Parts: sequence; C-alpha cells; structure tokens
Amino acid sequence: MRADPPQARLLDLSRLLSRAGRVLTGVDRVERAYLRALLASEVPAYGLIRTPLGFLLLDAQGMKTLCDKIDGTLPWGPASRLSKLFSKLPVALQRALTDARKLAVARCTRRRLGAMLKRHLPANTAYLNTGHSNLSEAVVSGVTALKGASIAVFVHDVIPLELPEFQRSGTVARFEAFLRRTAQEADLVIYNSSASQAAAEAHMAGFGRVPRGIVAHLGVELATPDHSTLPVGLPVSEPYFLCVGTIEPRKNHMFLLDVWEQMEKQAPPQEMPHLLICGQRGWKNDEFFFRFDNSRLKGRYLHEIAGLSDGAVAALLDEAAGVVFPSLAEGYGLPVLEAAGRSVPVICAELPVYREVLGDIPVYASVQDSYLWIRRIMSLAQSRRGGQKPEQEAFTPPSWDAHFNLVLSET
Repeated sequence: MRADPPQARLLDLSRLLSRAGRVLTGVDRVERAYLRALLASEVPAYGLIRTPLGFLLLDAQGMKTLCDKIDGTLPWGPASRLSKLFSKLPVALQRALTDARKLAVARCTRRRLGAMLKRHLPANTAYLNTGHSNLSEAVVSGVTALKGASIAVFVHDVIPLELPEFQRSGTVARFEAFLRRTAQEADLVIYNSSASQAAAEAHMAGFGRVPRGIVAHLGVELATPDHSTLPVGLPVSEPYFLCVGTIEPRKNHMFLLDVWEQMEKQAPPQEMPHLLICGQRGWKNDEFFFRFDNSRLKGRYLHEIAGLSDGAVAALLDEAAGVVFPSLAEGYGLPVLEAAGRSVPVICAELPVYREVLGDIPVYASVQDSYLWIRRIMSLAQSRRGGQKPEQEAFTPPSWDAHFNLVLSET
C-alpha cells in the first residue's frame, strides 16, 4: 500500500476520447471505469488529453461532462472550424475534440506540458495511463516535472509481441516502445491477471528493469438485457451460439467457420445450430472475410452482427445455447467472464488466463480438436432445443469495487 495518499490523480483520457462515436473495446471500457472511479474518489481528479495541437487538462467537472458524452447521456456538440482543419479525422472525433477543448481548464503545446501541470496540479500527483497509448517522452517529462509525481501504467497484455504476425502495420514497434518506456519509467504496473504479469515482466526483464507490479482482476458489469435494439430476423427461436469480440485473426473465427462447415456436412438441417458473430470487422483477416462472405452457410447458420449495444448482447446471451471462444491469446477475456456471469455455457480454448479467473467452469477444448468442439456444441444445442439448461457452476464475476480498492490504495 502507498505510504501517503496522492494529492491528486491525473488520468490519461486520450484513448477514450479517440473512440468517440465508436463501439468501445475492452481496453476502452477499462479506461471509462477508471474515469468513473476517480470521479467518485475523495482525491481530486484531473484528465489529460492529447490532441493534434498539444494537450488539454480537464478538472473533475469537465471529466464528468466528458463521461456523460461518452456514455451517450449528453450529445456531442458540432465540430468547430479549428477541428475541421483536421479533415482526415472522423467527424465524431472532430466533434469530441471540440467539446474537450471547451471543457478544458488549460491547454498547452507538447513542450509546455510540464509548465501547465505545475500551474494547475499539486505535488505528489499520481498519473495513471490505462490505454496503452500516449506514454510518450513528452508526457513522462511533463508529469515528472511535478515534485513527487508517480506514474502508474496498466498493461493489459503483450499480445503484439507474442503474435506479431496478427498485428496491423506499425503496431508491434509502437507497443514495444510503450512497454520499454513502461519498464524504464513506471513506478507501478497494474495487470489484469497473473498471466499478463508473467508475460509482461519476462519482456521487461530483457529491457533491464521490472517495475513493481500488482494484479487486479477487472470488474465485470452485467448489462440489463435490451431486446428493443436487436436486428430483425435473427434466428433466436433456434439454438444458437455467440462469439463476441472484434473479428481479428487471434480470435480465431476461422476455426469456428471450419467447425460449422464440418457440422453442416454431418448433421441434418433440423439439428444444425446457428452461430452469431457479434463484433466489428478488424484487421489482417481478409482470408476469413473472403471465406465467410462466400460461404453457403452465411445467412443460413452463420450470422455477422456489428454495433450491438451492451443490452442487446446481454439479451442474446441470456437465450443462447452457449458461447464459443477459440482465441489464440487473451490478456483477460471480458466477454467470456460476462457469459459465465450470466450462467451461459462456455466452450473456450485452454488459455492460462481463463484457468486463472474461471477455474473449471468452462469446457476447455484444444483448437486442434474440432471433433470435441462439434460434440459439445451439438450436445448443448440439443439440450436447448429440448428446453433444458445444463447445470452450471455458479460464478460471481470480479467486481470493480474490489479492483479499485486495491488499485487506488497503491496509486
């Protein structure tokens, strides 16, 4: 536990603002949870946002308004002429940047960050970076210009270094630079799992320094089901399975396509379950998209749905025969925990993080053994068709309260 509480906390909100108008990813949701937690804390809270022109500093009131806009309870305003100068940016981001500038209590160029922070923040401020972004030399220098300042960084995973072949161009180098700077500059590293900690610290040892680390499992919020926003025509009257998350190579949707095509050759039509792939299309997955778009099962037993709200996903989960997650790597895997928290049967690859947080609740199956996946999927589909729900061990997901009781006592 930290010996003395910080005089203020400064949360980097650059990534969260950049997601304006888009469906939030798992990392984005963590940053939003930190935003809410810092606003609820008795320690004064500030937000830092990197923009094309420099940095913005928000106080607690500005952070609260920004949170409401991100959550959709307040609308974004129109883009200013200044924001429109950056015409390559999405319109939603131009509007968000305009609002953020209006909410800011101070602005500065990159070179003046330290001076701005010293004018507005007290000594012994704790800077928190939760988004794998904006941990630049300018930010580190600006924060450490504050007397007694500390730097806490959240490392969600090291997947870009473990599976570089699945990453977008430039991502691996940027992530390595981020992790190297974390190793060099962080006073504390926050991990979502022991599995993430072990992997990250192995790499940081090679960089010459391993900062102090803590493991704080992420909280899981179970959304209220909302059927009103579900697309029309989904096969919800038949047994179906869900796979939730960005459609990128490491999620291994190609394996599920193989499984469903094998099942269709073996099972009569009346026994075939449906697969609902819920997520946005990602990167470096052209082979899968080509096969999926040209599969004769598309629209019959395979369905792609993007842009669902949390409530819509919750509604689908509650009626699903099960969820299927053949991921090749995960730092935490929030969708799997959300499904288990709703007592939905889980079939997943045997990854260390799943064993750590879920124990023996899922059915673990090797992605080299499609027969086991098919057998379990057909069994769950048959049970669902007969109106039965398999007995499921009760699972209470980790809470955000427990997460922040630990993290805020250390930062």
